[in-house]
Amino acid sequence: MPVRRAALLLCAAACLPFAAQAQGKADWPTRPIRLIVGYASGSSPDVQARLLAEPLTKALGQPVVVENKGGASGNIGADAVAKAGDGHTIGVIGNGPLTSSKFLYSKLPYDPIKDLAPLAMIGSAPLVLVAPKSMAANAGAYFKALKTGTQGNYGSVGTGSGGHLGVELIKEAMGLSLQHVPYNGGPAVVNALMGDQVQMALLPASTVMPLVQSGKLAALAVSSSKRSPLAPGVPAMPEIGAGNVDIEVWNAVMAPASMPAEHRAKLAAALEKILHAPDIRSKLLAQGWRIDDTSASSLARRIENDARIYGSLITQKNIRLE
Repeated sequence: MPVRRAALLLCAAACLPFAAQAQGKADWPTRPIRLIVGYASGSSPDVQARLLAEPLTKALGQPVVVENKGGASGNIGADAVAKAGDGHTIGVIGNGPLTSSKFLYSKLPYDPIKDLAPLAMIGSAPLVLVAPKSMAANAGAYFKALKTGTQGNYGSVGTGSGGHLGVELIKEAMGLSLQHVPYNGGPAVVNALMGDQVQMALLPASTVMPLVQSGKLAALAVSSSKRSPLAPGVPAMPEIGAGNVDIEVWNAVMAPASMPAEHRAKLAAALEKILHAPDIRSKLLAQGWRIDDTSASSLARRIENDARIYGSLITQKNIRLE
């Protein structure tokens, strides 16, 4: 065999492993993607996951299969994503498991910073501070009384929930005297409000705004620093004297930190394109979600910021769950 031809053949053979490796990276994913949702079927994270699954299937060329793993306020699903080692599992996770859970639970089985990697913010929404309808015209006087020693109360869907932690932040900012009354779920809190058993609660806009608009509840403020189109005409936190409070609920797409960086980048790019598509945005807006910066880098900053806020509050108030 001529020396030149032999050298070319040897070079080609030596390049084969690298070509195969490059091809493998380009062809990922090589099988269906599992999209874990840490909440029940029909919940907002589940609805969002199913909204994203079809366009993500088209973008990746592999089926994206939604799998519900509810329980422990989303922590079971988050743990399943964190521990997935197959390279083909991602998840839709709410802000709680990513920001407050590590401070609330002494033995959380995953570390949201070390074990999970951000892919995309899906959407965010403010909570609305609501009260019985009888308070609609007297909110200012009531807040003043709570600042001067009158003991009030507020309901939430449970200890450590967004509504619980949010009102605690408002209490700190305004110097209010309020006792926490936990309930089992949103409907129970709404019933307590309409029955004048509690004086206020911080609940999702999608839950309470129809009741506000029908005159069954009074809206005192949204939990963000600016007014929200999701709660028309409702004051923002600075307008009621809680100027440093700016919190929202949000859902995000996360991957195991063990997933190769190039695979995470491919998913993040696909998700950012999908979330900026007009039809997807309009559907999320109709469901009561605001879509701003969906990027992985922005999501990472949001996780860090919210974890700092909630971590400080939970530590200061010694709020714990087992």
